[in-house]
Amino acid sequence: MNITYKVTMHSYWHCGSGLAAGADVDALAIKDKDGLPYIPGKTMKGLIREAMNEIIALRGGEEPKDYVKLFGYLSKNGKERDKSESFFSNAMMEDNDTTNQIKKLGLQQYLYESVANTAIDEKTGTAKEHSLRKMEVAVPITLEGRILNVPESMESVVLDAMRFIKNLGANRNRGLGRCTIEGRKEEEA
Repeated sequence: MNITYKVTMHSYWHCGSGLAAGADVDALAIKDKDGLPYIPGKTMKGLIREAMNEIIALRGGEEPKDYVKLFGYLSKNGKERDKSESFFSNAMMEDNDTTNQIKKLGLQQYLYESVANTAIDEKTGTAKEHSLRKMEVAVPITLEGRILNVPESMESVVLDAMRFIKNLGANRNRGLGRCTIEGRKEEEA
């Protein structure tokens, strides 16, 4: 069974590329080959796993029977590993007229902003020396993705976990990345 999901971003958000832009920006957002922002599938997998673990704890701590099929398993010693049978795609902008116009007209740069932050000295209330950091963030948009080969027994738990996620990406505990995730079972053809 497959699940299609939609991520609606309500605020600036940042999924990092691990790259910087010299002296201008310390952390660039990850972009696809066309310069469009996206959420990597491994990020979605981690968010859903984290949300599911919180739901499991709230419901009494019993892991669903096909949890390992969905997420895989890495033992505490890091050696034994069961691979996931499911595949989490990247969440991308929908391939529609708007996205095609953005690419055609070269407007990708307008999907990003830079935000700055600094550490404040608790005693003086002033900025700490050398603490200014700039991060490239993406503007609020809607992205779509899929999870393939979801065990039937995990469908409702995955959909619950998606609804449980309210923030994603870097600095999600500081106001970035507010989101809503809606999922649905794909219709069998």
